[in-house]
Amino acid sequence: MHPTLEIQYAGPVATLWMNRPELHNAFNPQLIADLTAACHALDADDTVRVVILAGRGKSFSAGADLNWMKTAGQASVADNIEDARRLATMLRTLAELRKPTIARVHGAALGGGLGLAAACDLCVAATGAVFATSEVRFGIIPATIAPYVIRAIGARQASRYFQTAERMDTQRAWEIGLVHELAAPEDLDSKVQQLTDTLLLGGPQAQAAAKALIRAVAGQAISDELMEDTAHRIAALRATAEAREGLAAFLEKRRPAWIDAIAEVSPNGAEN
Repeated sequence: MHPTLEIQYAGPVATLWMNRPELHNAFNPQLIADLTAACHALDADDTVRVVILAGRGKSFSAGADLNWMKTAGQASVADNIEDARRLATMLRTLAELRKPTIARVHGAALGGGLGLAAACDLCVAATGAVFATSEVRFGIIPATIAPYVIRAIGARQASRYFQTAERMDTQRAWEIGLVHELAAPEDLDSKVQQLTDTLLLGGPQAQAAAKALIRAVAGQAISDELMEDTAHRIAALRATAEAREGLAAFLEKRRPAWIDAIAEVSPNGAEN
């Protein structure tokens, strides 16, 4: 279904592998379309609880395919706008998945590849990975990835890296907030698994609501309207079956039903 992707399922976890290893998983129109479609499909699949984004080969993603960039440079402004809209839509679709997302980063995460890492909720990077917003070196700007990168590292750090296009190692990426966890290359998958297991302990409806809450609250002044919005959000969740089950499980000192459901279908189900 998706020529540039491979999707692997392990119980409630789906790993979305970008699969253009010979080109370091560089973006082209097909990869953008495939990622968009796959994200929509995974979001609609209630059996999927966590989505991991990863890259086959030596790199996570080296950004835009240079042949695609060359073609875009010869296209009309209208065509370029449509191209950019498709990329922006893909990034937003990934960022607004109802399920938790983890970027599993190794090798290069450059330009749009860094944008993918920033658009995911969590980022785990192998030592030796390299990050950069390299667009100005090609005479362009990191426009469509900017909302996610700035959300991750802040405007002050972005003002440096958007203009210098310096390459960052994993330590620096961690220091400025782009990366949540560092791991030796041989420990990358186990670190991703640790976070996945932790995410599976949470209620899926609550996690989707938490993601929506962050989007609604981040950067807002603490106003009467914001306070009212947050009050309505928590009140609505308290009335759900998931919240009643979560509280009952805590008081009865047992695992909530959503964890038992995972354990039934996966031998490596989350442990409380």
